[in-house]
Amino acid sequence: MIRTDSGPPSPVHPGLLVGIVLVAVNLRVGLTCVGPLIPAVSDDTGLSSAAAGLLSTLPLLAFAVISPVVPRWSRRRASASVITAALLGIMVGTALRSAPALWALFAGTLVLSAGIAAGNVLLPATIKSVAPAHRVGPLTSLYVTAMGLSAAVSSAVAVPIAQHTPGGWRTALGVWTALALLALAAWKPLLHRAAAPSGTLTARAAPAASPSSPWRSALAWQVACFMGLQSLGFYTVIAWLPSVLRAHGTSPGAAGWQLFLMQTVGLAAGAAVPLLTRLCGNQRLPAAGASLVSAAGYAGVLLMPAWATVWSAVLGFGAGACLVLALTFQAHRAADAAAATALSGMAQAVGYAIAAVGPLLAGYLHDTTGSWTPALLMLTALACLQAAAGAGAGRDLPYATDRSENTRQPNQQPL
Repeated sequence: MIRTDSGPPSPVHPGLLVGIVLVAVNLRVGLTCVGPLIPAVSDDTGLSSAAAGLLSTLPLLAFAVISPVVPRWSRRRASASVITAALLGIMVGTALRSAPALWALFAGTLVLSAGIAAGNVLLPATIKSVAPAHRVGPLTSLYVTAMGLSAAVSSAVAVPIAQHTPGGWRTALGVWTALALLALAAWKPLLHRAAAPSGTLTARAAPAASPSSPWRSALAWQVACFMGLQSLGFYTVIAWLPSVLRAHGTSPGAAGWQLFLMQTVGLAAGAAVPLLTRLCGNQRLPAAGASLVSAAGYAGVLLMPAWATVWSAVLGFGAGACLVLALTFQAHRAADAAAATALSGMAQAVGYAIAAVGPLLAGYLHDTTGSWTPALLMLTALACLQAAAGAGAGRDLPYATDRSENTRQPNQQPL
């Protein structure tokens, strides 16, 4: 829990807003720069496709393990302190995995992922606690845009950095340490502001304000499944799309730029989500529709790989819209900041456990069959299941453990 008072949230302090954006940019760059570099890493270290896929699966496993305990940490310590510790983990892990040892590559990935997991859980709840209800959607879009833009850039420049700097792919992985240091510099003053707005960020949670558990709520499970399936698709594509395209004759640099295109389109799609939900009158249709767009993208890569640019854009639209919706569900399906933290922890634990299967299974299927067709068929089918989960998760209700989800709460507003 982040907020301890029951009054309406104060206007977001500009320093806090900058801090949120800088934390957000560190939640993707360390992950999205890996996919374009996997061929170079494999060539240099001799890793198989399945072993290289573990580099993309380890973060998701870490997210699944750590996400449920983050709400407990935020109740014991100020959220600003937990986020600061998360940034330190991101910085140390990013530096460690660029060291010249194979064990450091995997150990650094785990440390980096632990920091990202804490940030993933706390940012939606932070926004819930500091923003008026009608601003939660736009602020979520803002931080997802910052996260997506930095991720797109890291995908695009990973191969050029590896090709033109000493240290090769290790430098391309380690260079992002500077971003974590910048975020720490911006976030640290928040620890020393004795009078944060209404105690939103520096106060610890009141022990008596424990939220009801989301683990027995059908709606919460739909939110978690939607989170998991969209994450599975995104991280599998981030890990393997460059390799899929290279199998059809695309150069390593061009394959990295396809990831840049995908994520850039995703930014525009994510920014358009608030408008789409207002036009539709609910979040159910956009969630189901964006999931089916992703399914079309996977099928397109399978059936017409020569149109890679078109399918990268289609995949970007689906992924960008679904990510914003998945994160917004974690705020809007909760009655307050404490419930949002609990739901976010549960959704990301379950979600990333689901997502962890994707990159590893795709690599295994390729090693076993010598083809990317089974992996693309799998992604297409799972995106259709995601559409069904999104139609349920988009209901304008707070999660409840007493099975009274058919009663609308008065303060719930659409995105």
